[in-house]
Amino acid sequence: MQTRPYVEIYTDGACSPNPGWGGWAAILVSPQHNRHTKEITGAEQNTTNNRMELTAAIKGLQALKVPSRVRLTTDSTYVSKAFQEGWLENWKAKGWRTAARSPVQNADLWRELDQLSAIHEIEWQWVRGHANHPENARADELAVAAREALRRDVEGQGAAEIRR
Repeated sequence: MQTRPYVEIYTDGACSPNPGWGGWAAILVSPQHNRHTKEITGAEQNTTNNRMELTAAIKGLQALKVPSRVRLTTDSTYVSKAFQEGWLENWKAKGWRTAARSPVQNADLWRELDQLSAIHEIEWQWVRGHANHPENARADELAVAAREALRRDVEGQGAAEIRR
């Protein structure tokens, strides 16, 4: 039996205002390949910070070509506690309802992340945001840049249409 490759993934989401313009980023690092790094980003309009945090984790895991051992580092307690404290299993057991019996927010993304977590062996690690963690700071920088690029593109298109 071949051992799974090991990959470190660092994720972040950014939204301003919240809800509003959102960006996400994932940094994949392969310690087995001289710390080869791949950065991926994206952005959406009319979203929330929590959706961007979830999207970053999803996109990072989707970028893996084979089932892997992963340490996924996030500054989102929303994402990390769902796995570390069993929130996700409780929501699934209750038909995607919270302890208060209300529908789980972002259930579409949670379902997708749950499916991906079944493929990979994931160690979920939380770090404090904006606390000088180099990869977390870089993921934040990338997520903000993606959000701002989308905002400029969309607002620029609107201004161009008005000028016509």
